[in-house]
This record gives sequence, structure tokens and C-alpha cells, in this order.
Amino acid sequence: MAEDSVKSEAPAQQKNENGENKSSQKAVSSNGEAENQTLSKRQRKKLLKQQKWEDERELRKQRRKERKQQRRLQRQDDEGGDGQSFRKRPRREVTPSSLRMVVDCSFDDLMLIKDVRKLHKQIQRCYAENRRALHPVQFYLTSLGGQLKQSMDEKDKGWVNWKDISIKTEHYSEVVAKEDLVYLTSDSPNVLEELDQKKAYVIGGLVDHNHHKGITFERAKELGIEHAQLPLSSFIKMNSRKVLAVNHVFEIILAYLEKGSWQEAFVTVLPQRKGAVAVDQDGTNAQEKEEEDSDSDSEPDATEQLEKRA
Repeated sequence: MAEDSVKSEAPAQQKNENGENKSSQKAVSSNGEAENQTLSKRQRKKLLKQQKWEDERELRKQRRKERKQQRRLQRQDDEGGDGQSFRKRPRREVTPSSLRMVVDCSFDDLMLIKDVRKLHKQIQRCYAENRRALHPVQFYLTSLGGQLKQSMDEKDKGWVNWKDISIKTEHYSEVVAKEDLVYLTSDSPNVLEELDQKKAYVIGGLVDHNHHKGITFERAKELGIEHAQLPLSSFIKMNSRKVLAVNHVFEIILAYLEKGSWQEAFVTVLPQRKGAVAVDQDGTNAQEKEEEDSDSDSEPDATEQLEKRA
């Protein structure tokens, strides 16, 4: 009986030409059909599209290579065949300045993390602008630590490789001699007329949204160091407070070193939302004055008109 049962099971275990069990093949086939039946029309279309994309990968790669070659040949034709790329703009002759700019990062505990991240972006902008400036300054970042360092480590790990910058954990008063320091603060009664190349100008690294008014001025007085404000009122009329972002102050100094004009520096750097308008030395709006001069030139006054009629 046992032998008969083995023989009866043998046909069920017959294999096909590929050595696969027929019964298992049928099961796989039925599973495949079941899977196809469970896919929606959209899913099947998506799979076909994906398969087509994969099949054409090499073709796309070849086309990109051909287009790149064509652009290279076109550039050589435009340049007269000398092979030099006209995309590289001639680098301006850079003359480093001996002036020092310090961003004071000792206000870390007074800011929320969102404000610290804004300060981080402003410092990134200062670094980038100084690297491309015609007269780059000696850039110092002091009192680095706490939330700011954490943000820099998380968002910009490459900061440890920054060039042409001195990054210190110490306070700026421990890095630069006090007699060389000038704190730039809008609350100072002193107006900065000229830049002294021997000085180190400090910018408060604080994004406070008016929560800590006058704190940089008070810190400067406590340390007994010089302080001054940029001559905004003498050259610019604004529709907002004179408190500027760290990168704006930094960029204004760089622009002044290049242009030699406070007014040009302010107009070039300050964003339109600040409503900055150039004014003459007598305090009048330069734009309005031009319009008035234009009106007076085009329309003679009433006395002249009466004389002509007479």
C-alpha cells in the first residue's frame, strides 16, 4: 500500500524541461496573474512609464554628451578657435585693506534659536561679500559658541574651512587692543565721518527685533571703548529705523572702501524696503530737488510771463 501511494504521488512531482516543478510554476503563474489583476490601470501605466524611462537612460546620457560637445565647439568658434573660455570674467585687482571688522557674537543668550539662525545667515553673507570685495577687510568673529556654533555645525559644516577670517571663542576685547576698538551702534551720539585703517570696527551680532534697544551702546560704554554711528542721516533719508542688519553694516563698509563715498555705499547696499533715498548736504531730498529744478526750467514764473505779454 505504501508503494502504491508513492507511485500515485509521482506524476504530481513531474518536472518540466527547465527542471521546474509544474505545479509550483502554475502557482507562480496564478500569483502573477493575481498581482496583475490587483494593479489598477493607472498603476500599470506608471510601471510601463518607469520601465521606458529606465530603458532610455543610456540614450539620454548620450544625448547630453553630444549637446555638451556641441556647446564646447560653439564656444571655440565664438572665441576664434583659441579654446579660451569667455565665461571666466577677468578678476579685478584686489587690494586688501588693513582695516579690521569684528562681529561680536556675545549676545547668544539673548536670542531665540530662530534669530540665531538669522544671524548665522547674515554672517555667511559677510564672509561671502568680503571674499569677493575689491578691498577685503581683516574679518574677525569673536565669542563664538552656544546656539550660534550649534547652528553653524548643523547648517554649514564647511565653516571650519573658511579662509581669510579669524574665528575666536574669546571676547573681542581679548583679541584686539581696547584703544583700537570702535563699536558701531546707531545709539551713539558720535557720527563716523572717516574710516581709520588702524582701527577695528565692531558690529553687534544681535537679531533682537527691538527687544534689547541700546544694549550695544551700553556694552561699549561699560568697556570704555570708542563708539560711533554710521553717517546715515547726513546722506540718506529712510522710512524706517536706522538699525541695520549685521551684513548691511559690513557691506556698507566694504562699499565705502571701494567707492570712497558714504552716499554711494548706502544707496548701493540698503534694500528698497528700507526706503533709502539720497539727500543733499543741506538735508533736502536730492530726487525731489531734481524734479523741482526740472519744473522751474520748463515753466517760467508768472512775472516773466507778464513781462513777455507787455
